[in-house]
Amino acid sequence: MLVDVKSTPVVEVYQMLVGLVTPRPIAWVTTRSKSGVVNLAPFSFFNVFGANPPVVVFSPTQKRDGGKKDTLLNIEANGEFVINASTEKHTQLINLSSTTLPIEESELTLTGQSTIASTSIQTPRLADVPFALECRVLQIMPVGHGPISANLVIGEVLTMHIDNDILGEDSQPDPRKLKAIARLGNEYWCRTQDLFQMERPS
Repeated sequence: MLVDVKSTPVVEVYQMLVGLVTPRPIAWVTTRSKSGVVNLAPFSFFNVFGANPPVVVFSPTQKRDGGKKDTLLNIEANGEFVINASTEKHTQLINLSSTTLPIEESELTLTGQSTIASTSIQTPRLADVPFALECRVLQIMPVGHGPISANLVIGEVLTMHIDNDILGEDSQPDPRKLKAIARLGNEYWCRTQDLFQMERPS
């Protein structure tokens, strides 16, 4: 199969990419609107991008009608967000939080999730997750135009909240305890429980 991107409908290009580039970690993002409404949404165009300073990136793409998602509007308004853990425990709620709601309605009500105050920013974090990363926006970089075009959000991690229950004896996060989930293509998801270890070459 050969895909000529320029002559292929954008939705087909999107579906092919998300089926090939897997697994993708999920950022369960809380943001806050100007009026104080807390938005909660999952994004699988997400990763850690640096450590000095600690940086994460994710992309709230444009909607299929070309409009901006609530998450992007909120980040543009106040320059902050929280990355909340996406784990097996909340799989159904993470999926449910992708429901499109009016900007004045909160996905917290839909999912039954509660929040607690952050320490470095005004946007709250989820109360019932094993970690949360409070972030300040460094840059928002639009890439492309129209439906499903990217908005690369680069955020500096200011504070990490980490539940001791997910740490191993070395005080580092233990993937067996974290039980993260990830996105694949189509309607497929995966669990990060099939693990193997390999020493890095010196």
